[in-house]
Amino acid sequence: MRADPARRPLTRLAAAGLAAHVFFELGAGVGMPAASVLGPVPAAGLWAVGAGTLWRTAATRPASSDAVFALCNGAGLAAVLAHLRGWPRRRTRLGLPWLRECEGLGPDLMPFYNPILYVSGVAALAGSLLENRSAPRYLPLLTLGLVPLFIVTQHSEHWRLRDIARRRPGWWNRRLQQAE
Repeated sequence: MRADPARRPLTRLAAAGLAAHVFFELGAGVGMPAASVLGPVPAAGLWAVGAGTLWRTAATRPASSDAVFALCNGAGLAAVLAHLRGWPRRRTRLGLPWLRECEGLGPDLMPFYNPILYVSGVAALAGSLLENRSAPRYLPLLTLGLVPLFIVTQHSEHWRLRDIARRRPGWWNRRLQQAE
């Protein structure tokens, strides 16, 4: 059974997974993407507005917007792949990469974090394959070229967040204060 492209439920699930991913990081005390530059509250606001807008518009925009959603799905998948490629990992019995730690999240949080990443990544991949049919099929593939850039960006952001945690401890970077 194919997903209803008019409602884009898989794209919406990928957006929810992305939001869960970044807010899990914030709640766990390692910050979130863009927090080192904008601060935790503006970064959280930006991510909430972005994910909420993607969630709402994926269900309401016409097929003429499929290219935008194909790019969003591809970028979401690239972000997940960058995590799975750029951080220490092991292989599961099925041969899938499983993060051992990531961005200051230790092994104690990986049983929760890995499934969030996998749900988001699988939803983005499925959305790319089953939804947004009027978009060129190559668009999500182009975004996979972002994986190396996302790896570098994730590590740079983590380094900046650790530096901020040492200089200005707060609730939002508490786990990074213990790192080293």
